[in-house]
Formats: sequence, structure tokens, C-alpha cells
Amino acid sequence: MKKELLNICLIGTLSLSLYGCQQKVKKETQEVKQDKITLSIRNPKVEIAAPFEEMVQAYEQEHPHINIEVHTVGGAIDDLSDLKAELAAGEGPDIFTNQGGKSAELWHDYLEDLSGEPWVPQALPETLSPIRSGEKVYGMPMNLEGYGFIYNKDLFEKAGIQQLPTTLNELETTAEKLKKAGITPFALGYYEKWQLGDHLMNIAFLQQKDPSAYITQLNKGSKTITNNQKFKDLTHLLDVTLKYGNSDPLETDYTMEMNQFSKGEAAIVLQGNWIQPLIDQRSPNLNVGIMPIPLSNNHGEQSLIVNTPNYWVINKQTTPQKKQEAKKFLDWMVTSKEGQGFMTKQFRFIPAFKNIPSNQSGPLATETLRYYKEGRTVSASTLYFPVGIREQFGAATQQYIAKRLTQTQLLKRYQYAWESAQGE
Repeated sequence: MKKELLNICLIGTLSLSLYGCQQKVKKETQEVKQDKITLSIRNPKVEIAAPFEEMVQAYEQEHPHINIEVHTVGGAIDDLSDLKAELAAGEGPDIFTNQGGKSAELWHDYLEDLSGEPWVPQALPETLSPIRSGEKVYGMPMNLEGYGFIYNKDLFEKAGIQQLPTTLNELETTAEKLKKAGITPFALGYYEKWQLGDHLMNIAFLQQKDPSAYITQLNKGSKTITNNQKFKDLTHLLDVTLKYGNSDPLETDYTMEMNQFSKGEAAIVLQGNWIQPLIDQRSPNLNVGIMPIPLSNNHGEQSLIVNTPNYWVINKQTTPQKKQEAKKFLDWMVTSKEGQGFMTKQFRFIPAFKNIPSNQSGPLATETLRYYKEGRTVSASTLYFPVGIREQFGAATQQYIAKRLTQTQLLKRYQYAWESAQGE
């Protein structure tokens, strides 16, 4: 009888222990599920939308407690139109991008300090300047990008063009040769204000004797755009592209423009090495190169515009746990072999880091790097434009393209936009 009671007690104790263990495991499992963190990322590059999603999935497989939601914007969408409202309402992304310079000053309250991150010593020093304030770094360089005229080498050869144009007159001669060969010289996506108000306008600023001093003088009112020769030259360049481009530039958006160029329906497009993934997808055998944009008839060695277009930044207002995981993700992108592979082989980025090889980013990146290594590059002045003015520049230029403004009226509109932005 005693023995049976003892056995019953032992069985009861064991059952209670097993039940306790089960409850503990169940509780720990629930805690693991509760600890799963969701990060939201705003990606401004439609060119890499698909491979970026693939990279995120690869990261999630390595880090099963992390779920990443990607919102890709760009093209005809204004990346910043609603971002600040979302952040102010506490609904913004955990990781987004900032262009640095004036934009970093404006968004400073939302930028987490990243100075102590492992990737900082690996970044090319010049890439950090626009996102640095004092000794602190507030963003991770996305990449290096160069832009100018991307051209189809085979179409140039077909038209008998043996030398690249270095002056505006030579550019028009080149366009005439292409036209006579039955080739549309320019694919124009002037529906996009950013192409006109950023890429095109930047050329006139960079052609000033001292671009930085010129912007300072514009801000002080001691210089103007209205009577500046370089901006007059800019309208002449625009006129050449319109004369030799597709017939409906204001109805042609980025996607349509890239379709024309990648199909070989036009020989030249105003873009940068970032279009390489789109070319790879649509016409992987397209033989392309990149050249500087000639603005005037002054001979001389032309420079390609190369800079860091965007920085990955972390939302300072998000939770400490999310900030920690966001930092890990950014570090993984540039330090892991898998992350580096996506950046070069699939995104076709020119790395902004010393530790990432740059020999797998495609022909446009290779040519851009050649200009960079030869010292034939200049940085964009747009970083120091008043915030929001690029949209105004673009809208005014579209009015000129539609023949609603004369050259004189256009330059006055540019000047008015600058003065108005200074008062905001």
C-alpha cells in the first residue's frame, strides 16, 4: 500500500514537472513570437526594386526574428511629398534616404547619429561630407553615381561618329549625323521635373567659375541667374535636345524614355549609371557608354558629374529596439559578402566603400570610375540648393518646353524661384 502511494506521488510530481516544462516552453515560444521585429524601409530607386526585395528576403532568412517591409517610390512619384507628414505623425519608415547638404539640415531632427557604426571607417571620406555635422555622421552613403549623356555605341558607329562631342556645336553635329542615318538622337523624358530641375540645372551651376561662391552670391543677391551666360547656354542645350529628340517629350516619363533607349529607338539619353539594371533587364547586350554634357562651345576637357546621390538614414524617432536592428541591417549591406554581392552584381552600384570590390557593377560603372580615377569629375551643386527649388526649376523649364515662356522669361522665373526659396 505504501509502495503504491509512493508511486502515485512520484507520477503526480513528474506530471506536474512535465506540465511546468510545457508551460515554460509555451511561454518562451510566445515570447519569441512577440519579439519578432518589423522594420519598414523607403527605397527611392525603382531600378532596383526587385533585387532589393530579394536582398531583404536573404537578410530575413539569416535573421528570422526580423520582418522587413519595403516601400519603393520614385519615377513619377515625389519621394518626399508625404514623408515628413508621416514622420511627424509617428508613422514614418524606420529606414529612409536623405540627400545630405541642405536636406540633412532640414531633416536633422529625424536623423539618428550613426558615427559609431562599423562601416564608417570604410566609407570613402569625400562621401561623408554632405551628411556630416561637426564630428557626427548621420547617414550611410548609398553609392557613387555619375551622370551625363548615356549613348548607344553601336548607333554612333552606324552613323559614322568616331569622336565624342565636347562642345555644343559638336553635339548638334553629332545629332545631325544620327538623324541622317535614320536614328532618333535623343530620348527625352521631360515629363519628369527632377530630370529638368536637378540634372539639367546642375550643369549650369557647375559651369560657373566657382560654383560654391556663385551660390553664396546668389543667396546674398550680388549675383543673378537672369543675366548669367551659363543659363543662357543651358537653354541652347535644351533647344538642341528638343530639335533632335522624340516629338512628345512632356508626355514621356522615365519608363517610356528608358524603353525608347533600351530598344535602340534613340541614341542618347540624359541619365546616369543607375540605369544599368534596367538595361540589363531589357537589353542585356546593349553596347553603352557615358560622356560629359557639353554646355558651351569652349573646348577643354569635360568633366563627368559624380557624387553620392543619397544616404540611408535611420528614423531617430523610432523605438530603440528598431534603431538597433536597423543599424545591423545597414551594416550587413556593406560588410557581408551577400550584401556586397547584391550591391554590385544586382544593383550595379559603384560602391562608396573601400572594402567592396567595384569590378562587377557593369560597363557604365566602369566608365564612370575611369573618369573618377582620372580626376575628371565634379560633385553636384544641387546639394546646396534651397530645399524644394528643384521642383520649381523643373516646372518652369516645362513651361519653356511647351513654348509658354521665352528664354528671358524662363531665366527670370528661375531667379524669382531662388529669391522666393531664400525667404522661406
